[in-house]
Amino acid sequence: MITIQSGDFDAAAEYDALRDSGAGTGAIATFTGLVRDSGDLQGVTGLYLEHYPGMTEQVIQGLIDEASKRWDVREARVIHRVGRLALRDQIVFVGVCSAHRGDAFAACEFIMDALKTSAPFWKKEITGDREHWVEQKESDLARSQNWD
Repeated sequence: MITIQSGDFDAAAEYDALRDSGAGTGAIATFTGLVRDSGDLQGVTGLYLEHYPGMTEQVIQGLIDEASKRWDVREARVIHRVGRLALRDQIVFVGVCSAHRGDAFAACEFIMDALKTSAPFWKKEITGDREHWVEQKESDLARSQNWD
């Protein structure tokens, strides 16, 4: 399941949905990303995120498909928020269930790392009086390339 939305999400409900995904599930790995108050600008008070509707979901589905080829993925859920977000708001949820923890951990980490560099999202940092589009971080690119 892939959802792009402006409203918040309930990470516990998403976990429960993965837990109810069926027989054979023995592990669930999740990641929830939050807006933090550090970035390229000093005094970040929030973020504004944009995406390319339709294309974003296609790219994320491709990441899930690739993870499913590499590991035993029983089900995966990705929720990504767009629009204006305040400090400590949830931005992204990635959840993967599998028969075994190793596959769940690896697939969840792969999807999140690839999401940061492959999916068409654009992020603007906001301060009290400035806005700044954020460039892709070298560290994110390096993490993503580790999966090649």
